[in-house]
Amino acid sequence: MDAVTFMADPAQPQSQSDRSTTSDRARSSRNAWRSVGVLVAAGCVGGLLSLHLPLPMAGTAALVVFCIGLWATAAVPEYWPALAFFLIAILFQLAPAETVFSGFHSSTFWLFFGGIVLGIAIRHTGLGQRIAQLLSSRLGNTYAGMIVRVTLAGLALAFIIPSSMARIFLLLPLIMAMADSLGYRPGSNGRTGMLIAAVFGTWAPAFSILPSNAPNMILSGMVESLYAQQFSYGYYLLVHFPVLGLLKAVAVALLALWMFPDRDPVATIDGAARPASSSLSGPERRLVGVLVACILLWLTDGLHGISPGWVALAAALYCLLPASRLTPGQCIDERINYGSLFFVAGIIGLGAVIASTGLGEAAMDWTERHVAFAHDQPLWNALALTAISTLFAIVVSLPGVPAIMTPAAESLADATGLSLMAVLMTQVLAFSNVLLPYQAPPLLAALHMAQLPLAAVTKFCLALFAVGIVALVPLELAWWFVLGLL
Repeated sequence: MDAVTFMADPAQPQSQSDRSTTSDRARSSRNAWRSVGVLVAAGCVGGLLSLHLPLPMAGTAALVVFCIGLWATAAVPEYWPALAFFLIAILFQLAPAETVFSGFHSSTFWLFFGGIVLGIAIRHTGLGQRIAQLLSSRLGNTYAGMIVRVTLAGLALAFIIPSSMARIFLLLPLIMAMADSLGYRPGSNGRTGMLIAAVFGTWAPAFSILPSNAPNMILSGMVESLYAQQFSYGYYLLVHFPVLGLLKAVAVALLALWMFPDRDPVATIDGAARPASSSLSGPERRLVGVLVACILLWLTDGLHGISPGWVALAAALYCLLPASRLTPGQCIDERINYGSLFFVAGIIGLGAVIASTGLGEAAMDWTERHVAFAHDQPLWNALALTAISTLFAIVVSLPGVPAIMTPAAESLADATGLSLMAVLMTQVLAFSNVLLPYQAPPLLAALHMAQLPLAAVTKFCLALFAVGIVALVPLELAWWFVLGLL
């Protein structure tokens, strides 16, 4: 046989595997250049600041740029910068070991761990599918009714399932199947509107519910680590939920209807999609009891004084008991997302190191010289702090906001005359109002999972951001005045 027959014809189209390999190589190349850029930026920042600041502070600044730069660009998995932070901070003795690893003994770390275990239990027992089927049978037969109910169902799930990723992964396959059965094809306004209502309905208002989003828990953990204070679940809900929870959910539904109008469905959900008439199984009943107990204990933590993290850990321990049959065998070894746990511990520890070296105080000294804070203008001070945190959220993504702002909260409280709690809560105003999808990993995951158009998600983010700045932030601050927080 002629050797020529073994050669690929350059005129032939690439196979699927060839295209995949080319795409992987291009992505690896982009990530490598991003990593190099972050490393160069970190080195430049450290070198320049070493001329004006003590070496531990300059080194910490370089480490902050390095870690948050890698998190923001997603050049490497999220756990890698966290592990690198532990190594670098210890090798260069930037802070004592108990400060570097403070994230691991924060109750927020264990709240996050408990949330992961509860999410696994909800999927394993079938309770999540039952909830999803119940949702599908209650959506109604009008497009507007479906959008409103999908949004409210996503908000309700935020009280039950602590992980925003888990909620999104539970909702999206169901909503996609429902859109198909109702005649909303890929690319249609109806399908896009339903998916966006589900994603934003379960994610955006959840910033008002303490254990339901990662930035909330990072903020809570850093406050506990730095100031020996714990957020009360009930108080946090009271401060944020009326505006950033309920009113934001209303805004999500109205924007989805306005931006993605469509006809009413041409068909109804068929009987196969309706919930089974069978009663709850034994594991499902036990898990419902665990979830109800958790919610009640979280809501009343101001009375009994038990941190939400330890409640979540107790629930996780019960779920992990083989006799409970609430989690699969080898759950700890095979199902736990340790990358997310390292990320939470790393960013809490990074904030603690920033505070320990005095870098946060130095940064706020610079801020105070350039921002005209006034003790007799609490509203202006709150707006200025929100603007500063919002800028950080755009530059370093949402989890970076508490890492940078929390260590400086005490000095900002002195400069503004606001209470420490008010200064801390302005961060929630910032990281709950997202300008672009890249700032939030759950949005990126949802975008790829549901194959949503990037342009549609971006426009929705911009619209919701505008509503937040124009309406929700002023209403939230007015609510704070009612509560006496300002």
